[in-house]
Amino acid sequence: MIEPKDNNHNTSGNNKLPEQESAGGGTTILTTRQGHPIYDNQNTRTVGNRGPATLENYQLLEKMSHFDRERVPERVVHARGAGAHGIFEAYGTVGDDPISKYTRAKVFEKGKVTPLFVRFSTVIHGGHSPETLRDPRGFAVKMYTEDGNWDLVGNNLKIFFIRDALKFPDFIHAFKPDPVTNRQDPNRQFDFISHTPEAMHMITFLFSPWGIPASYRHMQGSGVNTYKWVNSEGEAVLVKYHWEPLQGIKNLTQKQAEEIQAKNFNHATQDLYEAIEQGEFPEWELNVQIMSDDDHPELDFDPLDDTKLWPNDQFPWYPIGKMTLNRNPVNYFAEVEQSAFGTGVLVDGLDFSDDKMLQGRTFSYSDTQRYRVGTNYLQLPINSPRKHVATNQRDGQMAYYQDIAPGTNPHVNYEPSSLGGLKEATRPGKDYTPSYQAKLVREKISRQNDFKQAGETYRNFEDWERDELISNLVGALSASEKHIQDKMVEMFTQCDEDYGRRVAEGLKMAAESKEKRMDVSKTEREGQAVQQAEQESTDAKPY
Repeated sequence: MIEPKDNNHNTSGNNKLPEQESAGGGTTILTTRQGHPIYDNQNTRTVGNRGPATLENYQLLEKMSHFDRERVPERVVHARGAGAHGIFEAYGTVGDDPISKYTRAKVFEKGKVTPLFVRFSTVIHGGHSPETLRDPRGFAVKMYTEDGNWDLVGNNLKIFFIRDALKFPDFIHAFKPDPVTNRQDPNRQFDFISHTPEAMHMITFLFSPWGIPASYRHMQGSGVNTYKWVNSEGEAVLVKYHWEPLQGIKNLTQKQAEEIQAKNFNHATQDLYEAIEQGEFPEWELNVQIMSDDDHPELDFDPLDDTKLWPNDQFPWYPIGKMTLNRNPVNYFAEVEQSAFGTGVLVDGLDFSDDKMLQGRTFSYSDTQRYRVGTNYLQLPINSPRKHVATNQRDGQMAYYQDIAPGTNPHVNYEPSSLGGLKEATRPGKDYTPSYQAKLVREKISRQNDFKQAGETYRNFEDWERDELISNLVGALSASEKHIQDKMVEMFTQCDEDYGRRVAEGLKMAAESKEKRMDVSKTEREGQAVQQAEQESTDAKPY
């Protein structure tokens, strides 16, 4: 576990907490959360040895009330996850150029080693769901830089379903369980997708083998959104980040995933943990693509559109550093579950682009952590920066210490002040000041081109990947209503004629096969699994 710095944990203006000693002597004595020694952890205080219990059982009340609250609200997305500690080593160059040509961020200076924590996850499914399910994987990295934390929050796939954050709650609702039946329903999912043509590129990846990475160690990562780099002169470029696994890339077919899930639904967490324990430290190289910060009218897509890839032949990948994961968490809850990331957590030299999804995520992510973990989530060791923090923020749920700097006046929690409060920092370089000539509107971007890259991705797949894609899509779409199937086939055809034809043929064959089976009502069909389980279950006597 990351040890907190002493000067970050003070309750009265002093720089260090007093030594903590267990009452009763010794550090292995069991105590209450108040530090009281526990002399009997086996028996509740009761009236006689058969009860009833009395209200003054403080130890019982504290123990049970804390147990009742051991689960903080689960992440709405990215609930199932695994994590590890490591380091990032910077190369200091972008191609043949020093990296300072593009960014003044100190984390990228040549030879610099920065500690970090990574959390991998699935997106849609719950905290105890199988890790073999078809789903994007989260790839979130927190670097504890000398200028404060930098969070690079992305996915294993380089694109996303939507390009405007306003649609994010609807997208998640469509893919989450039905609010009535509490079951995930392909009919709902494809109903949403059939009205969201920009999702076709992501759907093409998701239903291919790329939708189920073999393990966390063997998957790529991406920042997905477009960011900016700013140098000391206040000049900026657009950047995309990509993590490339040096272990190689491995994915699973649906059949392989089902075989693994039948035996182990924690396979990815187990694989990551055991590899690190055995000293087989996984590594990723961080690559960037760079583009000048303008509209790029020569492109047939908007470079800020997160449903699009930047072509490698026009915007090559440049390796800028390497990440190594070399230490497992000591406590899963404290380090993995309470780790909190946000796309707005940037250090000097890094900046936001006008990507609509990035703008929305920047509010949503950190706001979610304040609700999920608590107002003072940044005081937790896993989230706190590896440098002194000095703010005028006070109080709130679970406030552990005050961000008071030595030598400042503890009575002053505002700025500006002439009474010894905190002062503004000196700017490390010139500001980047983009200008805008546009009206305030509610409009889609002008260059949507929703189907071209999806078609290119389909054609770039190997034959077996296309076969797997069609099989998975047909299997999922078969549960959808006919008008939704027709709309999806129309959209697949706009991506690629062969793509649409094969899905249509697959759906037709599935429908014909369905007609040949026993004519069972919809309600009975949905109950077959339950009925079969009841028929095959074993009676047991009451006890």
